[in-house]
Formats: sequence, structure tokens, C-alpha cells
Amino acid sequence: MKQLILGSQSPRRLEVLSHFTLPFKQMTPPFCEESIPFAGNPGVYVSEIARGKAESLAKNHPEAIVLTADTTVSKGNRVYNKPTTSEEVYAMLGELANAWHSVFTGVCVISGGQCHEAFEETKVLFNPLSKEQIHDYHLSLNCFDKAGGYAIQMPGALAIQKIEGCYYNVIGLPINTVRKLLLKVGLDLWHYLK
Repeated sequence: MKQLILGSQSPRRLEVLSHFTLPFKQMTPPFCEESIPFAGNPGVYVSEIARGKAESLAKNHPEAIVLTADTTVSKGNRVYNKPTTSEEVYAMLGELANAWHSVFTGVCVISGGQCHEAFEETKVLFNPLSKEQIHDYHLSLNCFDKAGGYAIQMPGALAIQKIEGCYYNVIGLPINTVRKLLLKVGLDLWHYLK
């Protein structure tokens, strides 16, 4: 079997893929996500970044199966990527509070020179959040490594009232989309249940 590479630094993507017995190696793609500008379509945007990550790894590992993903949060005509300052965290959570937004994850699989990609959308409704709640949320979670500055799992779920769509998409690795793309290169996750 070909070596599977998960091209991601994300501990959450690592955890999701580790639910299966499929052997893989985690690597960081040598790709600058900021090189892809947002042009108005969040699904296309995350797909382009996921493809860029995969292509950057596939160049140096042509015999491997490369799996990459990219996630963003979208509300209105803008996207919310990973915040870089506390001010950005407070602003993002304040804008997402008490409203619906969408989480888009693009997934790309490259094997043998063939590129397969797709994206998934999950709709998320936030609870109303006070300034104090946003402050406490930021203090208790690492908001800087998450699109939109929030997490759906564990205590992060306090912010979320409802979701429509794939839970794992919000974490950053929509498992059914991953399965469909890996099937195209001869891997079926159903054969790797723990």
C-alpha cells in the first residue's frame, strides 16, 4: 500500500484520522495559505488552499497519497480565518454571536499525479454571547489556531446552539468527504475501523 500523508499541522485533523487503523504520517505542507486571496466564494477558496497544500507535498513525495484540508468560517460576504490577536478573537466571536454562519472545509487527495478535491459546508448557529462570556471563552480556549476563533468540541460547544451538516467538518476534516476522495485512489475507510 502507498504511504498516506496527512498534510496538516492540526491536532484535530490528526485526531479524526486516528479514529481509523489506516497507517499515515503527518507532515506540514510547505505552502503559504496567504498566497490564495479570497475572491468571494468560500468553497472555492478553501479548495484552492487545500490543493496548494497537497501539490506542495506531492512534489517531494510523488509515490505517496497526500491528503490535505483547509477550513474557513463564512458569514455575509467575508471569511473568518485564524485570528492573530485577542482583539480579532473578540471581534469575530462578537460578530458570530446570536447568528447563523457557515463552515467550509476543502479537502484534496493527490495520488499518482491525479488530483481529487471537494468541499463541504456545515451551518452553525451561535448562542447569544455577552462580552464577559466572550472574554471567558477566549481565556479558556486556544482561539488562535481555529478558523473563526472557536471550537465545536468540548467546552467550546457552549457557544453553539445548533448545527446543520457534518460535525467533523466544523472540526476540520469532514469524514464522509475524505472517504469519498480516498475511494478514488483505492482506499476505503470502511476497511480500517478500530
